[in-house]
Amino acid sequence: MFTHKQLPAGKIVFIGDSITASGRQKDRDELGFGYVRTIRDIYISEGKGAEVRILNRGVNGDRITDLADRWMKDVMEEKPDYLSISIGINDVWRQLDQPEEKQVTPNEFREIYKTLLAETTAGTNARIILMEPTVIEEDLHSEGNSRLIPYVHIIRELAEQYDALLIPVHQVFREFIEQFSEYQLTTDGVHMTSSGNMLLAKTWLEAAGRASQ
Repeated sequence: MFTHKQLPAGKIVFIGDSITASGRQKDRDELGFGYVRTIRDIYISEGKGAEVRILNRGVNGDRITDLADRWMKDVMEEKPDYLSISIGINDVWRQLDQPEEKQVTPNEFREIYKTLLAETTAGTNARIILMEPTVIEEDLHSEGNSRLIPYVHIIRELAEQYDALLIPVHQVFREFIEQFSEYQLTTDGVHMTSSGNMLLAKTWLEAAGRASQ
């Protein structure tokens, strides 16, 4: 059970791809039906719903290049107290399902991400929260998961460089899959089941709670 003092209060912007969006365009609250809503519901269940405002700015299919195109509107103009970023899956997945596209290499991923974080630290007072990407297929030896490793390492490096809170989602998902392979975290190797969304929310809240103590 999370205590009230463990949950950060204020305006929280969640930005990312379809894992974050999770149908928010079809939701009257614009929170979607994934981990962002679960986090909001836990705030409410802890009696802290009035102390937090959560905005979901996930967009299906986004890569880091797409975040850069909408960063001013969806982040800088919102001036959040907390900014939670979840990106990287599509930067790798597009290499597999649409190899004819211009791809985002690890070096380009790092440089664009660094630019966005530098802009955010210079232009807002937001506490930055970096979520590792989850997995690409629940076979930990898949090509997608192998290609994902450099992107995970980049996010870890950037979290340290920018004094951001790291949410160890990739690590937690790998550990869960190794221990409980009978339970599915994704519907198609990428998008979350309800169990996957719960694990994302739980991992986020535990890390955020420790950081706010």
